[in-house]
Amino acid sequence: MDFVKPLGRQNQTSVTEFVLLGFSVDPKKQILLFALGLLVYLLTLAGNLAIISLIWIDQCLQTPMYFLLGNLSFVEICCTSTIAPKMLWDLLLGDRTISFIGCALQLYFFGTLGSIECVLLLAMAYDRYAAICHPLRYTLLMSQKVCWGLLACSWAIGNFNSFINTALVFSLDFCQSNEIDHFFCDIPPLLQLSCSDISVSQLVTFNISGGIIIGAFGLILLSYILIVFSVLKIRSAQGRIKAFSTCVSHLTVVSIFYGTLMYTYLRPSSSHSMEEDRLVAVLYTIITPMLNPLIYSFRNKEVHGAIQRALSKTRWLA
Repeated sequence: MDFVKPLGRQNQTSVTEFVLLGFSVDPKKQILLFALGLLVYLLTLAGNLAIISLIWIDQCLQTPMYFLLGNLSFVEICCTSTIAPKMLWDLLLGDRTISFIGCALQLYFFGTLGSIECVLLLAMAYDRYAAICHPLRYTLLMSQKVCWGLLACSWAIGNFNSFINTALVFSLDFCQSNEIDHFFCDIPPLLQLSCSDISVSQLVTFNISGGIIIGAFGLILLSYILIVFSVLKIRSAQGRIKAFSTCVSHLTVVSIFYGTLMYTYLRPSSSHSMEEDRLVAVLYTIITPMLNPLIYSFRNKEVHGAIQRALSKTRWLA
């Protein structure tokens, strides 16, 4: 099958399909990677669906913090599902092709959901700031209206960012080679593949995406600086530990997510190594969504209590 078609009098060809090179061409390694990838994907679905279900059925978890966590779990499921099924299909059957439209859609949805996660993590930091620094005004600062407003804002920013980036990347010409040195359609490998002048696309995507990443991370950092100052005013050591303990899970997720994101998207293009990018991308597209439910439920008494109540109801019904 021809993956490129002539452009007529221009001595060039236009790509109609891409080939995702992925991780390995060794069939034995592909089967192993498929088994590991499928296991991680199923654990991701199970863990995040469990968090969503617990928040939905347990009245004690129907608070602003868990409202945002439930939406984060939903975004994690969607984000992983834009990448993992195609990746697993490629590993199992060796069919690494993806259509031009399919690649554009994958980039759009991945970019949208990734940006939404950035803003949701910021909203969760604001929730912790409101709870610790202004406990008496918490119900006002994190009212239902505010929560839905934060959620709507995250989706609007995510769609805006991804629409601009996808339109810019796929307005470029892709000539001769159609092999993407990655396991999914992402901005850095697509820009490397283009035969057009990518300077404008690089500048705009870097400024928009970088602005969202750095802006959200900066506000999260500011929130925790204010939280630290507020917690240090608490006289009892037990009170300080209790206040800090409510932030540990969120800080862990923020560190992993933003660390890998900044390493991938905020480096100069000259320092990009596709092999390194693939390994880092595995962290924020596959591993982190699997770990998040574990991180948020580990040593979380409210989640543990909800699990026990759910299991008690199940036994009673049985």
